[in-house]
Amino acid sequence: MNKPVTYLLLIFAALCGRKTHAACSPAIDSTSISLTEVISRARLQSVEAAVAINKMRTAYWVYRTYKADLLPECSLKGTLPSYQKQYNAYQQDNGNYTYVRSNSLGLNSALSMTQKIWFSGGTLSLKSSLDYIKQMGAEGQENYMSVPISLTLSQPIFGINDVKWQRKIEPVKYREAKAQFISDTEEVAVSAVQQFFNLLLSEENVHIAEQNLRNAKKLYDVAIARKHIGQISTNDLLQLKLSTINATSHLTSMQSEHKSALFKLRSFLNITDSTELKPILPKEAPNLVLHFDEVLARAKSANAFAENIRKRQLEADYKVAQAKGSMRDINLFASIGYTGHTQDFDRAYTGLKKNQIFEIGVSIPLLDWGKRKGKVRVAQGNQKIVASQLKQERQEFEQNVFLLVQQFNNQSEQLYLAMQADSIAHQRYQTSVQTFLAGKINTLDLNDAQTSKDEARQKHINELYKYWYYYYELRSLTLWDYHNNCEITVPLNFEK
Repeated sequence: MNKPVTYLLLIFAALCGRKTHAACSPAIDSTSISLTEVISRARLQSVEAAVAINKMRTAYWVYRTYKADLLPECSLKGTLPSYQKQYNAYQQDNGNYTYVRSNSLGLNSALSMTQKIWFSGGTLSLKSSLDYIKQMGAEGQENYMSVPISLTLSQPIFGINDVKWQRKIEPVKYREAKAQFISDTEEVAVSAVQQFFNLLLSEENVHIAEQNLRNAKKLYDVAIARKHIGQISTNDLLQLKLSTINATSHLTSMQSEHKSALFKLRSFLNITDSTELKPILPKEAPNLVLHFDEVLARAKSANAFAENIRKRQLEADYKVAQAKGSMRDINLFASIGYTGHTQDFDRAYTGLKKNQIFEIGVSIPLLDWGKRKGKVRVAQGNQKIVASQLKQERQEFEQNVFLLVQQFNNQSEQLYLAMQADSIAHQRYQTSVQTFLAGKINTLDLNDAQTSKDEARQKHINELYKYWYYYYELRSLTLWDYHNNCEITVPLNFEK
């Protein structure tokens, strides 16, 4: 090696060993955090997780209310007391009206139990009541009327059986809500992956920018020395000076993006302190190969989309049944029981008499100009539209599953190639620096090696991000843990 080159290498080595002293700044607490830790925190602390839980809690209580509506309902009603002192209009036998003064005290109570009949759509109720009224004044009398037991049936004959349809629709809606809740928790993981790798990439960009700035300054100092001995042109020297300025500007920009990414991750995880999070680059990725048929079968059986399809089809059928049921309306009302009337409470439940009511109400349109028939046609048309939409959505769903499986299976290879390219680009850059110092390449070749190094590192991180993004999207789609090979379940307890 000639003396000028040896002299330059010694200068470069001295510059590499030189330490810079920055102004003292207050220490900031920092903690390292892995991708797994970010996902775990997100599922517990993030706003998205809270929204998913609240949506599921609402769906749970809607379903609980529906189940309770099918059970017997017992209620107690009463007026304790009712006092009236007023004038009321009264029509006499001759047709003339007069006003009669009313001054009375009344009490009443009723205990009833009602049960919906799901297979017929009717309502059956059992009732017991007691009424008391006393005319106030010197000659006021007391009267009691008791209904020890009364059984009443209200039954639509040709109308829509809402209870029967709700028994079909509500369980499907609840299964959809549970599947959507689990899927939402996995979507929280997808968001966590995005936030984590945004911070990781921004931090890596800061490190790259810092390294490039250090190298640019060192190369510029070496270039000045080479200029003195005629080993470099003025144009190359100015190019290196410009590279130093651009590296300084780029570092400032990357630092700003890193602060923004850090703030977004802390906000996403609902971390209120100023702790600086240091993301740890995942070292390994499971080497999985998925089969489309298996993934599609799991998605169809577990994903909320499958239940949503069933729910919308049932709701369309329900609308048709409602429209047909409104074409004629016949209701049956029947009541049977006992009643007693006396002026003495002790005899209110003796000497009872039968009390019976039987009614059939009919409402049949004779001339409505085809309005009800039109409603049936509209409901049937909407039913066909829904069927066509559901068929199209099924096709799109299967297509999305196919594309996602293909992307995931290809991503392992893409990640491996990106890792290899990152290592080779780094070695090439180190070699280019040494070759530049020996005067065998110019600044353009050196800048090209640096750009390739930076892009290869960024692509490595980006391909790693895509791998985990596809992985958790597949989990969200199929509700299946491919690492442990088991179904994803989340315990639900919303009683409190």
